[in-house]
Amino acid sequence: MSATRHFQCTICGQCCYGLLPLTCKDAFANAARFPLGFVWTALRQGSKDYAMTATLGTTLTLAHRKELAVMITPTAYLPKSFPCPALGDDNRCSIHLNKPSRCRTMPFYPYRDERYQAELLKPRLGWACDTSTAAPVVFKDHQIVLRDDFDQERQALLEQAPVLRRYADYMFKYSPWLVGALTQASSQTKTRSVVTSLSSFLTATRNADAGRLARLQLPVLNDYATRTGGDAQLAEFHQNYRNWFQEMTYLSQRLDASPTCADASVRSD
Repeated sequence: MSATRHFQCTICGQCCYGLLPLTCKDAFANAARFPLGFVWTALRQGSKDYAMTATLGTTLTLAHRKELAVMITPTAYLPKSFPCPALGDDNRCSIHLNKPSRCRTMPFYPYRDERYQAELLKPRLGWACDTSTAAPVVFKDHQIVLRDDFDQERQALLEQAPVLRRYADYMFKYSPWLVGALTQASSQTKTRSVVTSLSSFLTATRNADAGRLARLQLPVLNDYATRTGGDAQLAEFHQNYRNWFQEMTYLSQRLDASPTCADASVRSD
């Protein structure tokens, strides 16, 4: 019999730091706010999140009939010490009415099977989430109690999966280094991820909105490149921001158009 779990946010703001997974829709809607990248996470067969990762992401066949499930996540690419740019001084979200679905669904995580969601209700070190019996019941009988936000985010992830899968096919074909990097990352004891640029997604999918999105990203990437410069611990972030700025400078010269991420697809020549 499953335990009943309680949870209530105390507005401590601790979950508003570092990488923020987004749906494509939320990522593009916030292109003028977040420095955007794609985080790739590979799981080996036998991992408990393997099936869900394969459904929402893609699979990669290796030698000897081995296979990896790979999640490809549009992400607000922020160092763990950096707050979300929408976080106010009072620890409140300045875009609360229009905040990303990932923020609405917290602490639940639709990238995982629902039966494993109870594991996410243990606050991380330094977080002040209320999980006492005085807090509302949020999980019972292996199910989320108030689930509208969870279901909406899960549906968005399912809907965007085909275009992310096509993006993956393109990258596996034309960027073989990615296959090697994911294979190596999956062999580590601690799960590690690989990062690619938003521009690679826009190019691979021939997104007609690439020019406009690139122009929105340019000042954001420039700002974060400046803020991370000179800090050895943030060298990888700094270099990625600089490289992506150069890529976006090129893409910003393309003609503007209006399709959204949901409309993106890889077109055959």
